[in-house]
Amino acid sequence: MNLLLIGVLLALIAIAYQIGLSKSRSLAGKGNNSALLHSRPGYYGALVALWCGIPAFLILIVWNLVEPNILKHVVLDQVPAATLAGMDQASIEVLMNRVKAIASGFGVTDQPAAYELAAAAQLAKVQTIGSYAKLAVVLCAAIVGLLVAKKRVAENFRARNKVEKIINITLALCSGVAILTTLGIVMSMFSEALRFFSFVSPIDFFFGTEWNPGFSTSGSAEGSYGLLPLLWGTLMVSGIALLVSVPIGLMIAIYLAEYASPMLRSWAKPAIEILAGIPTIVYGVFALMIIGPFFKMAGEMVGININATSALTAGFVMGIMIIPFVSSLSDDIITQVPRALRDGSLGLGATKSETIRQVVIPAALPGIIGAFLLAASRAIGETMIVVLAAGNSPLLHVNPLEAVSTVTVTIVNQLTGDTDFASPQALVAFALGLTLFVITLGLNIVALYIVRKYREQYE
Repeated sequence: MNLLLIGVLLALIAIAYQIGLSKSRSLAGKGNNSALLHSRPGYYGALVALWCGIPAFLILIVWNLVEPNILKHVVLDQVPAATLAGMDQASIEVLMNRVKAIASGFGVTDQPAAYELAAAAQLAKVQTIGSYAKLAVVLCAAIVGLLVAKKRVAENFRARNKVEKIINITLALCSGVAILTTLGIVMSMFSEALRFFSFVSPIDFFFGTEWNPGFSTSGSAEGSYGLLPLLWGTLMVSGIALLVSVPIGLMIAIYLAEYASPMLRSWAKPAIEILAGIPTIVYGVFALMIIGPFFKMAGEMVGININATSALTAGFVMGIMIIPFVSSLSDDIITQVPRALRDGSLGLGATKSETIRQVVIPAALPGIIGAFLLAASRAIGETMIVVLAAGNSPLLHVNPLEAVSTVTVTIVNQLTGDTDFASPQALVAFALGLTLFVITLGLNIVALYIVRKYREQYE
């Protein structure tokens, strides 16, 4: 019913647009002389369409939000009070699913109780009435909005101002949704992290050098929850990835922007960006089956012990994965440097390489730094490659040739399987997630500082 209703509403909105457009053109007279109108005819059509669609969709959304609670009360009213008193929330949900199955005609596997049959019959009746009522109310709201907006269409009516105001409000609401979503994520992590710190001391967590959580059914914090091995493993793998991706990506960007022919650039840049579209699990398998054994074999040839699953393996493959983040963004920034800067340097006698090194790169440095930090954030938050290729060894050491574990891998491990989200063994995942958030926020702050500093110099 909802899909049908949405389809009818979209058709009405299209009709409303044409009605508003036709009336505005008739007011403009022959030749569609828009000079007689305050706004162009398209704005009048858009305004009528918005007046037709917005109230109807708001009613539909509110109706769908309120309807499940009403149906739940309808069902529970048919349940005997003695039976309802002995039910918890899970039992009520099971009852609702059984009644809905009976009302839909699919039925249940066992013999339903008399009150379930009565509740199903009442539910089916209310659903039918509610469907027709929703259809009538929503369509009436759409038609009323259409007629009111059509009546307001006049030569001096400020349709453009109204439409732009509605667009501004919509954009503000979308921005608010993004901000509120971010705040919701942060607050949820923060609240669960506080619950974890009621079991484990923050000092032991942030400065502990041993990670060995003990799983227990008593809800107590057993074992060690030291963050430093995981944080060091994350930074080690990310550092190796940046050592691979930043030089290669920047050199690719400089070549494509300054040296490559237009034909070569037209196919080389999309080909490089394909690397960003490969699923990370594919990179993980590639690291586990190809790169890890290759590094191990190469190490044996020169007398160095390199584990097939190590920080080097995970970091190298991750660096390959984030090359497009550096190269594509850096290329776009370099190409935005004004041509006058290049011409001025060349006119003073500098070579092309000197111009790139002393003029183009410094002018594009804020954007390049942003590309580097984006790549760093991507590396810090990567999971699947590290799960398969890093070895999952939460030990504090400085040897990149041995196995390590990272924060993201540990989050996966702590939340895998049957997990009690009231235990410290699961709540630690939220503390780890909050730590990653703070690290990413710190990178963004550093990026803003660098960008502002160099913008003052070159703009």
